[in-house]
Amino acid sequence: MKYLLIALVAALLFIPFLGAVHLFDWDEINFAEAAREMIVSHHFSQVQIDFRPFWEKPPLFIWMQAGSMMLFGINDFAARFPNAIVGIATLVTLFAIGKKLADDRLGFWWALVYAGSWLPHFYFKSGIIDPTFNFFIFLAIYFAYRIGYHPKPARMAIFSGLFLGLAVLTKGPVAILVALLTLLVYWIWNKGKISIRFAHLGLIALFASITTLLWFGYEIIAHGWWFVNEFVAYQIRLLTTEDAGHGGPFFYHWVVLLIGCFPASTFLFTYLRKRKKTIYTTSAATEIKDFKVWMWVMFWVALILFSIVKTKIVHYSSLCYFPLSFLAAWQVYKLAEGKLQLRGWNIALLLFVGIVLGLAIAILPLVGIYKDLLIPYVDKFAAGNLQAAVSWSPAEMAYGISYIILVIISGSLLMRRKVTNGLLCLFISSIVVIQISVLHFVPKIEAYSQRAAIDYFISLQGKDVYVKALGYHSYAQHYYTREQPHSNKNYYNENWLLNGQIDKPAYFICRVTDSEPYRHHPNLEVIGEKNGFVFLKRK
Repeated sequence: MKYLLIALVAALLFIPFLGAVHLFDWDEINFAEAAREMIVSHHFSQVQIDFRPFWEKPPLFIWMQAGSMMLFGINDFAARFPNAIVGIATLVTLFAIGKKLADDRLGFWWALVYAGSWLPHFYFKSGIIDPTFNFFIFLAIYFAYRIGYHPKPARMAIFSGLFLGLAVLTKGPVAILVALLTLLVYWIWNKGKISIRFAHLGLIALFASITTLLWFGYEIIAHGWWFVNEFVAYQIRLLTTEDAGHGGPFFYHWVVLLIGCFPASTFLFTYLRKRKKTIYTTSAATEIKDFKVWMWVMFWVALILFSIVKTKIVHYSSLCYFPLSFLAAWQVYKLAEGKLQLRGWNIALLLFVGIVLGLAIAILPLVGIYKDLLIPYVDKFAAGNLQAAVSWSPAEMAYGISYIILVIISGSLLMRRKVTNGLLCLFISSIVVIQISVLHFVPKIEAYSQRAAIDYFISLQGKDVYVKALGYHSYAQHYYTREQPHSNKNYYNENWLLNGQIDKPAYFICRVTDSEPYRHHPNLEVIGEKNGFVFLKRK
């Protein structure tokens, strides 16, 4: 009954209004377009974009989206629905593991901590790969940990291998790298003491290989090595080079986790205290201690690995959400049980980060109202974005102000030793404000950033035309025009589209900052301009 209740609450949190805002370029539209093209082309073995091979990602998540689109139609709701289901499975799984480690209360707190933290919650309402990948890699590591405590360790090794294989099929070989580094660091930390034997490693490797070969093996047999070779080469390039526009300092993800995983992130700092040496006398206590070690290792491996990686994107550190949420939930659990007390600086940090987030939400309407004051200080494209007709009211500041008040109330309750009430207020208020932000603020942000372009593409749906983005990279023109395969392969040649003997109308889009060469192009005419985007057509 408890599992069903958690599943129902999770469904209410993650499923409604999934299609309330357009998919965001690049990642969300990228994956949705790959799924759409699978359905259009009936070619399910290889991922493709613009009906050409796309070797950046394996197909598992794309298959999930394609299945969802077959069920609900090709739309934004269907593209995000798989992650909502993964969100439900995640909260139920966290409750089950927490219950097994200690009791129902730990399971409840872990599920609440995860759902009540900003980015972990938000990503279950998105159409990106990472929530699904993170779920599989976490389960692979969890079952590897269970090898030392389950009466049938071989079964745990098999499960670990199966989920590791699913993680590889979701995002690629980075899953193997994370798993191996986690195992190696755990082994070093424990001074070579580990319950996983070579036979267990063999089972993990065997079943991970069997799982991945369901796609890699078929692909090699059916089409040769070239697609797999390109796929592996891209994964290596992604880890070793900086993707254009996605660089950042080493501590980029540290800041992302502190702010983005609030309130959970602030409870990690409760570990910074002089610790008494504890002698674990029961097997259950030993299991919990060992699981904490696994989670700390997984957290630091993921954080440091993606801090070293040249490409810096917010969701790259999302693999930290599972260990971070457990480590926070364990401290929350102990606080609620009266086994731990918050220090003044712990509460001060919680208040500081919460108030900063609340201020950001409260200031957002003011930015929209007084956007004209910002325009002189931004480039022409951003200035054009800000011209979007988005309605704002000073009354909307109440959302951020209310969140600040609730965070302060939570801190006050914690200081007055009304711990459970304070924790419930903190995490439940975060859930409510996250929902409000997704429904109220995200569509307005999308209106500034891309809606003019999306509306332009939608206006071309069902027309037998060429559509091309000039001067910048986008997947939106494929997905929102519902592009069909073009018989004339010259379509892939931009010069031909601009200057050649085209066989059907050609439409273009560019950003205002890149528009000058195209405005004066002898074969192009400007047919519109809106919110930083310029729309053109071949004469």
